[in-house]
Amino acid sequence: MDILLLLIGFILVIAGIIGSILPILPGPLASWVGLVCLYFTKPVTSNTSVLWISFLFVIAITVLDNFIPAIGAKKFGGTKSGMRGSIAGAILGIFLGPIGIITGPFIGAFVGELLADSRDTQRAFRAAIGSFIGFLLSTGIKLFVCFTLLTYFFQAFWPVRGLFF
Repeated sequence: MDILLLLIGFILVIAGIIGSILPILPGPLASWVGLVCLYFTKPVTSNTSVLWISFLFVIAITVLDNFIPAIGAKKFGGTKSGMRGSIAGAILGIFLGPIGIITGPFIGAFVGELLADSRDTQRAFRAAIGSFIGFLLSTGIKLFVCFTLLTYFFQAFWPVRGLFF
């Protein structure tokens, strides 16, 4: 059973890293569940501090992941219409697969700005660029969190690896 939990945990941690890039998978959450699987094995001593602190980071980045592109649109001169469009584009993009998730906030911010002021396409484009940069920043943060969880996975596993194999 311990080997099964170890393998499932490792697969989930790797799936989390992949999910940070391909937004179809819940990246940081999958990595965290993989870490939890490891801590349910007998050879690995449970460290509830690491689990709770990492869980709070995972929840925070999961929530912020939806707002960072909108904040990027605002920082690049977008209005509330651009921010709302960016969030709407991110939500609609989920249903259009990976390409939709990547382009959704960009298109949403652009359309939102155009709906607010159809004459200012330059500001709409800047807001869309800001939204895309926010998406890239959000992806980078998720990757950082997932690689940190992978590091904790190996730090917890490595001292007891002889007990598994």
